[in-house]
Amino acid sequence: MMRIIVNGERFELPSKLNIEELIAYLGFQNKRIALEVNKTIIPKSSHANYILSENDKVEVINAVGGG
Repeated sequence: MMRIIVNGERFELPSKLNIEELIAYLGFQNKRIALEVNKTIIPKSSHANYILSENDKVEVINAVGGG
């Protein structure tokens, strides 16, 4: 069991996940979001390779289009 914090809420995950797997687990796949871990924005190109660690603080930010 691994614990992380997502948008201020504690989550217990069954195992270590990469960011891509976390996005699917949280239901954010195919949505325009930005994601930061421990106050560092993780580019989408790195989501599959970035493995989350115990007590990571994750912020999921919805991207809003405008003009």
